[in-house]
Amino acid sequence: MRNLLGFLSRNSFFLFFLLLEGFAVLLLIQNNRFQRSEFINSSNSASGSFYQMVNNATKYFDLVYINNQLSNENAQLRNHLTTSKIEIFGKNFIINDTIYQQSYTFTEATIINNTVNKANNYITLNKGTLAGVKEGMGVIGPQGIIGIVKTVSTRFSSVMSVLHTQSIISAKLKDQRHFGSLVWDSKDYQYGQLIDIPKHVQIMLGDTIVSSGFSSIFPTGISLATITEIEKPEGNNFYNITVKFINDFKKIEKVYVVKNVLRTEQDKLEEQMEGDKDD
Repeated sequence: MRNLLGFLSRNSFFLFFLLLEGFAVLLLIQNNRFQRSEFINSSNSASGSFYQMVNNATKYFDLVYINNQLSNENAQLRNHLTTSKIEIFGKNFIINDTIYQQSYTFTEATIINNTVNKANNYITLNKGTLAGVKEGMGVIGPQGIIGIVKTVSTRFSSVMSVLHTQSIISAKLKDQRHFGSLVWDSKDYQYGQLIDIPKHVQIMLGDTIVSSGFSSIFPTGISLATITEIEKPEGNNFYNITVKFINDFKKIEKVYVVKNVLRTEQDKLEEQMEGDKDD
């Protein structure tokens, strides 16, 4: 203890200088947008590298679960192959035309850090701007929606998880057109709430909730959750609906970053419409 006090006494001016220097840097970052952005990107890169090392040491523990997920996904994809279908109208012909246009592309990524026990949870991916990942892109897993990209560095990206109090995903009932929003109340990582569904809509326990496709982030029909509890509160025109997330956020490792090829065009048109309303 005496040695520690002696060290502090001998170096008090130097330590005070370091304290003032750190405070000056903090003020610089907080009050300048460019420096703040560079600091966030550098922090993402540094923390991403650390998480990558940790992930490399632990990623083999859940291989059985991951293989099952990949097998299920491959089975779903094979269902769409021509070899998985039966010929019902005699000889068929394939004609190349321009009816369909690519709207979304998917970039595979690996989760290298993930939290589920906080009020606002984030996920770190091992892909960044070098792989074409940008802020605002959606992220889905083998079974459903994971979150939205928040910040990006060269080789890593940070995703605002569905398990975040500010996460709002446009959602709808799978077999109906009625839509609302999927949110999370920070209580249980397995359950969320579907809000803004009016009481006149016929819903049942077990109904599936999917993405509405009304935003420019996710395609329509991506799985989100299933209904586990329904309440009709007095004096309110909307249900209180509790849902269970399709994804087990504690076990996900492989995900896909979703790029909407037509997003720029859609956003530009919608911004123009908003401008017309203001006029």
